[in-house]
Amino acid sequence: MIESPVDTRTITVVVNGASHTATVETRLSLADFLRECLRLTGTHLGCEHGVCGACTVLVDGDAVRACLMLAVQAANRQVATVESLAADEQHLTLLQQQFVEHHGLQCGFCTPGILMTLTAELRTTPAPTEQQVRDMLAGNLCRCTGYQGMIDAVLAATRARGDQV
Repeated sequence: MIESPVDTRTITVVVNGASHTATVETRLSLADFLRECLRLTGTHLGCEHGVCGACTVLVDGDAVRACLMLAVQAANRQVATVESLAADEQHLTLLQQQFVEHHGLQCGFCTPGILMTLTAELRTTPAPTEQQVRDMLAGNLCRCTGYQGMIDAVLAATRARGDQV
């Protein structure tokens, strides 16, 4: 059997404010690049088909499924992962604090993707109704919480904040 050479590209991506240059296989997903090359393991891989939302990150401010995007497609773009939200465990964002207070997470596997989805959505809809929050969460699967704690957390965060969600 003849093996074809692996196609690679050198890319530069700004991730969580830091520039990273790497040579990657053109078939490498953004999720695998973040997890394996940059060791940013907050981006979780669930279904690897774009259905569950666990791998959601922000690319140029838009929520995207990192399992469906190739790392080479992120070249010269801004990527934000869940690690970018809080400075450390003692300084969570208002949304993260409300998730804790309203029991918006249990096992936590889906939480990074949900937080990134909500971060993007709340930029365009800063004071959502309960139905709008439900619609925001519609593309993220969670097997543990039943979603009501998440909805309560978002509504509490938007009521409590100025512009700090």
